[in-house]
Amino acid sequence: MAASMIKLVVKWSGQEYEITDLLGTDTVKDLKDVIKMKTGVLPERQKLLGLKLKGKVPADDVQLSELKIKPNTKIMMMGTCEETIAAANEKPADIGEVIDDFDFEETEIQTNQREEFLKKVEKRVKEYKIEVLNEPRPGKKLLVLDVDYTLFDHRSVAENAFQLMRPYLHEFLTAAYKHYDIVIWSATSMKWIEVKMRELGVSSHSDYKLTFMIDSSACITVQTPKYGIVETKPLGVIWGKFKEYTPENTIMFDDLRRNFLMNPQNGLKIRPFREAAKNQATDTELLKLMKYLEAIAPLDDLSTLNHRHWERYLQENDR
Repeated sequence: MAASMIKLVVKWSGQEYEITDLLGTDTVKDLKDVIKMKTGVLPERQKLLGLKLKGKVPADDVQLSELKIKPNTKIMMMGTCEETIAAANEKPADIGEVIDDFDFEETEIQTNQREEFLKKVEKRVKEYKIEVLNEPRPGKKLLVLDVDYTLFDHRSVAENAFQLMRPYLHEFLTAAYKHYDIVIWSATSMKWIEVKMRELGVSSHSDYKLTFMIDSSACITVQTPKYGIVETKPLGVIWGKFKEYTPENTIMFDDLRRNFLMNPQNGLKIRPFREAAKNQATDTELLKLMKYLEAIAPLDDLSTLNHRHWERYLQENDR
């Protein structure tokens, strides 16, 4: 009997690569060789997220048929090509830091009251399905967290997820969990959210638990006067589905201010975590924000705070 063909998609560095020229009798090493031809990443530098054999990473000599790969399965690869490694510490003199955000003026855009946008939120409340991982806890506030550049540097040079994890992530989540239910909201697909949370050890940590996770399907687009159509994360989707959570007890961290357009009073723009290898030793953003969350936890209404000035609030109340 002819060996079955293997068809899968490898996602790496923001692109997807179709793999269609392998058989079930080929090995994991053969797969890595094909990936090397398509991406330039050497097999020994590749880490394939999503390939498991009895719950463990398969050895290179394991045949692909043993992995029971479904057609068009998508897996994520972490790894760096040699050219990138060589240039990792070099920054062109004529290129400054690119910040993927807009300088939205609070008074310019009043999106959270626009009827057409509120209808989009209502539609998401009705249609978007949330899988509750752990039940909301009575009396707890809500912390909504972005992933990419907030908790995780998803584009820098690395061979494993921990090298891209923001410093003090687990300490931060453990401390926050005392007062807040924790929700992850990333503008990517649920598959990649689950992979990242698993690889970072977040989804299985013993000291805190995630209440649920939300993907890009819950986002909406809004029309702005200056920047045209942009995508945003309306917290009203959560508030509409869970009576426990309200504008008064919710705070959201994101590195993009535009994700707060529907709920500016609840958003805190975190400094983006980029260039992980360079900044791992000095980035203390989560440590400081851990103190901020603890300081505001006793307040009855978080929406009265101006989270733009969270560092000033810490200084004034650190006595």
